[in-house]
Amino acid sequence: MRVAVIGAGAAGLATVKALLDAGCEAVGYERGDRPGGLWTDTYASLHLNTSKGRTEFADFPMPADWPDYPSAERVAGYLADYADKFGLLQHIRFGHRVDRVERDEAGWTVDGERHDAVIVANGHNWYPRQPSCPGTFDGVQMHAHDYRTADVFRDRRVLVVGMGNSAMDIAVDASYTARGPVLLSARHGVHIVPKYLFGRPADATAAALAGLPWRLRQRIAETMLRLAVGTPQRYGLPAPAGGLLQNHPTVSDTILHRLTHGEVLPRPGLERLDRDRVVFTDGDSESVDLIVWATGYRVHIPFLSERWLGPDPERLPLYRRVFHLDDPTLAFVGLMQSTGSAFPVVEAQGKLAAAYLSKAVDLPSAADRKRDADRALRAAVDRWGEHGRPHLRIDFDQYLASISV
Repeated sequence: MRVAVIGAGAAGLATVKALLDAGCEAVGYERGDRPGGLWTDTYASLHLNTSKGRTEFADFPMPADWPDYPSAERVAGYLADYADKFGLLQHIRFGHRVDRVERDEAGWTVDGERHDAVIVANGHNWYPRQPSCPGTFDGVQMHAHDYRTADVFRDRRVLVVGMGNSAMDIAVDASYTARGPVLLSARHGVHIVPKYLFGRPADATAAALAGLPWRLRQRIAETMLRLAVGTPQRYGLPAPAGGLLQNHPTVSDTILHRLTHGEVLPRPGLERLDRDRVVFTDGDSESVDLIVWATGYRVHIPFLSERWLGPDPERLPLYRRVFHLDDPTLAFVGLMQSTGSAFPVVEAQGKLAAAYLSKAVDLPSAADRKRDADRALRAAVDRWGEHGRPHLRIDFDQYLASISV
């Protein structure tokens, strides 16, 4: 079985290893010049938002002397060491951007080269979601994807738009170099979870509650969070739209510190741009020199046609979030949004795909696979809502238990 793996970030590396372990021939394609994907080119202050014990691969622990939340630089080195230890590099073609993946009666082709199966592991945090805001702005605009160091903010009046992890990190960075307080704009609130709760990594607490129904876990976790840090409204931020386990939380210790010191000022959503000013939905306006759009990313798989992705790849139904419903020799690893770390998830997905392709396990019938995907989607919509990317969402611990082989 000859299998193409597109991407050599954490998902691609774990998948290549799983295929080799299962006796398959793996051919990796990576447009960059080294393994590690997005971890090899990030902003300087980026650290893990999940603890190392809940992030590391099962057979390759992170060093014991590392902090609980290692830097992106360390994570990139960890992935490079993983690839080296397990001999993955010789199976990956670096500097190869895949342009076309097609299916015919004989199997799959990747840029014209024949394969028996294809696993897409190119990630979904690399194609920026570009904002749309009325008006004209005379200053500098940048997406969080392009941010690297806080020097870009020096002596500038800065607005950060967004409430995710990157938005909080960048607002904190900017607060040390910008001119005046940094403005943080958001239309909707999120729960902010510190990296430690009661002296332990916050996700260790989540692990302890994993066996409970999610609504009960949510009540317990929200109570603990209120006791530890209060509500977002306490810091001037908008109230979250849903519960803690229904609304992707932001993990940050430092944003609360900068908010309480007045170095970051919360603002409502943007109404329009007005030359050197921005106007908010409450009618207030502020003068700013630089806007950072921390507005997230779109799922982008340009090498597959709509025949395989449908009109919106973010809404692509998959069996167990891995296998295409029409043809399970097309699989996806990492096309999900986890409530925990991505690394153990992509490791388990890669193993499941490899087990099927090596004929170590069978899949249910096509009809049963579709029924399973429909059930999973209904449960996701019930929890995260129709507009909360339900096709991508997974509950970390429950999902891992459901796909382990």
